[in-house]
Amino acid sequence: MRRSLCRFDLSARVRGRSDRAKLEGQGYYTPDEIKAHNRIDDLWVSMFGKVCDLTKLVAANPGSLVQPIIDAAGTDISHWFDPVTKKVKSYIDPKTELEVPFCPMGEFLHCPPSEPTAMWSSDIGKPWWKDKTLQIGLLTAKTRKIRLFNMLTKQESVIEVCSEETLDAIQKRYIPYNQHSGSYVWKRSDDHALSRVLDMKKTLAANGIPDEDLQFDLLNMDPDDHIPTIHLYFSDDLTVA
Repeated sequence: MRRSLCRFDLSARVRGRSDRAKLEGQGYYTPDEIKAHNRIDDLWVSMFGKVCDLTKLVAANPGSLVQPIIDAAGTDISHWFDPVTKKVKSYIDPKTELEVPFCPMGEFLHCPPSEPTAMWSSDIGKPWWKDKTLQIGLLTAKTRKIRLFNMLTKQESVIEVCSEETLDAIQKRYIPYNQHSGSYVWKRSDDHALSRVLDMKKTLAANGIPDEDLQFDLLNMDPDDHIPTIHLYFSDDLTVA
């Protein structure tokens, strides 16, 4: 169903939500996390590996030119732009033989019109897709799953993380499962050592926990049956969140 255009001023409504998203920015995001921000008052997109919050942009520019952005909320829009120049894709119109923007979802904000018009002003400054202030993080190149086993409560949680994230960042993802997640020592038992303490400042791969999903796929094995496990040992410090 086509999402309707904004008919009222959303700026006050979205200010708090958008600011919180930036304050809580975690550096890297998964496609599923971006997909969750798919509303007119909470609108994220990704393009060329960057994650942008366009909520305020849409609220400040009501009208038909933001409808394609609203329709694309929560998705990757890299295909709207040339991968080399980062300009809006274009093609030669067979009727006019002129180079015109290629906008399969319709002309969007700051995109040059397909036909000359006195209503268009090229003096728009920096187009929104080049505005770095809208960027809130990066799109992960690869997600992976990790199993966290709490040795105190015997509870285990499987969470999806970004391969670029350090264990400190993953620990923040674990907070919804355990508010005292920072009160645990993270250890791993494998071929390297038994119950070796992991470095929270390093990624999973840098801690000797490689991503083997591709190898499992080549062997026709389900990677979900071989999710690496990290054991969490309580350190008796509930002051750490």
